[in-house]
Amino acid sequence: MTLQQLKYIVAVDHYRSFALAAESLGVTQPTLSGMVGKLENELDLKIFERTSRKVAPTELGSKIIDQARIVLMETQRINEMVSENKKEVSGELRLSVGPSIAPYILPQFIKIYLADYPQVRLSVEEMRPEAMIKSLKVSAIDAGIATTGLRTEGIFEIPLYTEKFFVYLAASCQRDLPVFRPEDLAHEHMWVMKEVQCLRESAFSFCKGRIGKRHVYEAGNIDTLIRIVDANGGYTIIPEMHLPMLTEAQRSNIREIDGDHLSFRKISMYIREDYVREGMLNTISDTLKKFIPHEMLEHSLLRNSIRL
Repeated sequence: MTLQQLKYIVAVDHYRSFALAAESLGVTQPTLSGMVGKLENELDLKIFERTSRKVAPTELGSKIIDQARIVLMETQRINEMVSENKKEVSGELRLSVGPSIAPYILPQFIKIYLADYPQVRLSVEEMRPEAMIKSLKVSAIDAGIATTGLRTEGIFEIPLYTEKFFVYLAASCQRDLPVFRPEDLAHEHMWVMKEVQCLRESAFSFCKGRIGKRHVYEAGNIDTLIRIVDANGGYTIIPEMHLPMLTEAQRSNIREIDGDHLSFRKISMYIREDYVREGMLNTISDTLKKFIPHEMLEHSLLRNSIRL
């Protein structure tokens, strides 16, 4: 068994195609297929089920591939520890970001990161929290950015910033209200983000303050919610970092949230507890510091570097 063979089975699992895996690794398909076949013969088991229509790992093959990812990550750490000791930042950074956060940080993050750290091979993927945690556990990614509170054994959480929620009102609502109170708009429709827990929790905390039992409608993204409000009336909840994306006319429909309702979300970075690439983590935090408003950032992050 060689590290090269482990790289091959991880690539085949990722692409679910021998041809695409071979192309990504810069080898011929017969070479890759032969090496995977030799490993299967050595282990006396099938890692992949192959048909004319698909390639998929067997049940035991999936466990072997997960372990291969961990072995490759641990092997990579040797070079990374040497680089860290020399105060060098290089290699690969595999980052995941939650879908409800990605639109607000990725455009600026990617632009700044690629300019500041050209020696790092950056790859970014949107992942929901469950997939992010699973990928971290098998070392398929280096770090993930998601809402705070994903408490999982073996995963370490680093708070990054806190983002306020605002209410976006239709022009037909009471525009003269200086702040938003649910009881003032009990007769209006409330539209909320589907499958984004922090926004839903904020929305449903308002329900307790509402008079009557109007139905809560759900949309797929915040841009859609805003268009629904503009066309149909009512209100929705949007995160602070969406405000710059509004038109000047739309900004007049924004209100702060009054009272004890949940009106913010905290964003954190997640890593494995045994992660050692301190310098790489600081490239992430230093990049975020360049475009996220300082009043939103965690005070400890502003004052200090990340220390493992």
